[in-house]
Amino acid sequence: MARRRTTDRDADDLPRYFVWVRGLEGPEPQKWTAMDFGIGDWKRPLVLAYLELPEDERHLSLSVLARRYPPPRVDLS
Repeated sequence: MARRRTTDRDADDLPRYFVWVRGLEGPEPQKWTAMDFGIGDWKRPLVLAYLELPEDERHLSLSVLARRYPPPRVDLS
């Protein structure tokens, strides 16, 4: 499948944040469009680290971003 070129309008729809969240087996990478911690801050304890992505990195895959920005060390205690 051919990839179409990203336009300025499409860039607004791309995820703006690369986020490491607490998963069942350790840190898991995610891409978020907004830094919304949810009603009652229910997401806040799950977020380990986040980074606002520059426009030229917003199209990158999770695996590429995870290699570029490794997970934080997590205290298991």
